[in-house]
Amino acid sequence: MKILALDSSGLVASVALVEDDVLIAEYTTDYKKTHSQTLLPMLDEIRKMVDLDLSSVDLIAAAAGPGSFTGLRIGSATAKGLGLALNKPLAAIPTVDALAWNLYGCDKVICPMMDARRSQVYTGLYTFERIKETMQFQVIKKQCAMPVEELINELNTLGKEVIFLGDGVPVYEKQIRSGVQVPYSFAPAGCNRQRAATIAMLGAEYAKEGALISAGDFTPEYLRMSQAERERMEASEAEKERMKAGITPASAHTAGE
Repeated sequence: MKILALDSSGLVASVALVEDDVLIAEYTTDYKKTHSQTLLPMLDEIRKMVDLDLSSVDLIAAAAGPGSFTGLRIGSATAKGLGLALNKPLAAIPTVDALAWNLYGCDKVICPMMDARRSQVYTGLYTFERIKETMQFQVIKKQCAMPVEELINELNTLGKEVIFLGDGVPVYEKQIRSGVQVPYSFAPAGCNRQRAATIAMLGAEYAKEGALISAGDFTPEYLRMSQAERERMEASEAEKERMKAGITPASAHTAGE
């Protein structure tokens, strides 16, 4: 199976081509450019480098979120556009799950952390367990958005050795070092950020399980509201409170005078 994988859910932009468990090409950047500037040129560079006929791709796997709202929209539009144009199925891969898969085979508690701002992270808790001749991916806690302090308390309660990875680690490293009471370590640079190759690996697993979707059904999973949505909701709630108190725009203006 030939899988084209995309990830623009976080700071990293990444494109990969995997065929029958062989990584043919991968292009990953973590630099000061928007994904709208990088993702399609990276895909085109891979296409030219390996003489890829896009119609030969069997599956498109894409990071479905959570993550950057803008990045997810760019990745989603790219994946949907390719899927519709090529009439190919899609695998919608949870971003945090894919980050954990970077540490395939690790028997410690794997704790990905993506900076979600406002002292929160997108995270989940995972491990791998050997069952006979295979490594089984175990989800201890499904991906979610939560305050860093709550995550640290949960890890301390769990009482097992932890390995951290993701762009949230340098942001909240001081809190990790001061708050985590169980043995812990940080994943090295080669595996501590999003990689499209890992998205492709999980895409192959989804294909085996029959968990593919049509391009038209692919939607990002944001897990929480965008800043604009939060501000609209807060403004709406504030307006409701003013109405309850009998304060209208006219009376507020009069009071101000």
